[in-house]
Amino acid sequence: MHADDFGDFLYEALCLDFATRHIIHTRDMLSVESLIVQRKGCLPIRVTPNRQHFHHLYVTPSYEMRDFSLSSTPSRTRPARKESPMPTEKLTFKGHDGNALAARLDTPDGPHHATAIFAHCFTCSKDIPAARRIAQSLAALGIATLRFDFTGLGHSGGEFANTNFSSNVDDLIAAAAHLESIDMAPDMIIGHSLGGAAVLKAAPQIASAKAVVTIGAPHDPEHVLHNFNYNLDTIRKDGAATVTLAGREFTIRRDFLEDVAATSLDTAIGSMKKALLVLHSPIDATVGIENAGQIFAAAKHPKSFVTLDDADHLVTRATDADYAAQVIAGWSAKYLPKPVTQDPSKPAEGTLRVSEADPGGFLQHVTAGRGHHTLADEPKSYGGTDKGFTPYEFVSAGLGACTSMTLRMYARHKGWPLDHVYVDVSHNKIHATDCAHCETEDGKIDRFTRAIHIEGDLSDEQRARLMEIADRCPVHRTLEAEIDIETVAAE
Repeated sequence: MHADDFGDFLYEALCLDFATRHIIHTRDMLSVESLIVQRKGCLPIRVTPNRQHFHHLYVTPSYEMRDFSLSSTPSRTRPARKESPMPTEKLTFKGHDGNALAARLDTPDGPHHATAIFAHCFTCSKDIPAARRIAQSLAALGIATLRFDFTGLGHSGGEFANTNFSSNVDDLIAAAAHLESIDMAPDMIIGHSLGGAAVLKAAPQIASAKAVVTIGAPHDPEHVLHNFNYNLDTIRKDGAATVTLAGREFTIRRDFLEDVAATSLDTAIGSMKKALLVLHSPIDATVGIENAGQIFAAAKHPKSFVTLDDADHLVTRATDADYAAQVIAGWSAKYLPKPVTQDPSKPAEGTLRVSEADPGGFLQHVTAGRGHHTLADEPKSYGGTDKGFTPYEFVSAGLGACTSMTLRMYARHKGWPLDHVYVDVSHNKIHATDCAHCETEDGKIDRFTRAIHIEGDLSDEQRARLMEIADRCPVHRTLEAEIDIETVAAE
């Protein structure tokens, strides 16, 4: 996409100032190219022409324009795009007090380059529309997102009455620890409303996170007390009271009041050493826009602010949630791990090409002439990033796949009732003296152990025959035969 594709229209642009990292707003009757020239040092992150469509653009400091989203997206004044649910995994982990917390992990249906945590609003749940839509939209953009219910809410265990703001912070830290335990340490933490205040407080303690996002968050956690003003005296006097919030009853204890009153976010915000994005609607009737200004003022650079225009506090409209997700993804691209893009070059038919994806590590693109693509890598313990099979795992995969295919072909030819076959292959080095049928007598040799699982109403004779056929797998024969590897310098 080039600036000329837009022509001359009335543009509203949200710009990210290179020097200050501030988000600024402009309106101009000129071409996008002129906008860039006249606003030097300004990076447009949303440009809305009067055609009622906007494109996400990225402009380099040399003012070369590139399409950021690769496609135009509907204006927020129109219906949101049709949702295409990303894969969602249900899981649980232990919260701050040992109770099981219910969570959903929305994962990309394609390359995964970063992981985020989404913390929901006060007395909400992981399944409210805003949490679900933002998590799903981020997953569609390659960012796996964990959303969970705080202790005592939604499907999580524990008693809400026994929780407070500090326990929510501890639940967030527990969520980050769980993701790290499954090799998905969070790169970004996102919080909505009081959940936003919680991520600000937790941020300095989540080392893996490079970016923090708040949506309609209060600057002072004590702000939440306005939800039960009429009950405050009773809570302070009797130690607890039942309050009604959004048609549901909750027990609030004196400890909750004392905890939020004693909590200040300024120190955490100023010391977190992470990029900050503040999203807030100027018409938010629950948490006023002044809170966004206070959070922004307390933070050190890099920091950015983007208005959510006419969104309500709960971000209930799908268009607003989708827009928020796209802004988060676009803004965070500077701070999160870069997506692994496929090597654009294509080898000739019958040739497999392996090319470096990361010269600083071991990640490799593996591309077949027919257009298939995958990744090779080494585990983190060997200096890799563990984003693909190791070289020996590829060899094992070739043996296992060939074995399974050979058995299926033979059973299909014979008309045998082979329901399912799978092959477990492992590889290790053994001393040559431990191999009874090997010609090599000294040193070590490679051993591939192949365990073949055959399912179906087969006779013993049929099973035995299939085991014999497994040894006729072409890859098996290649590995056991004499091999000549010819190496030449490419022209």
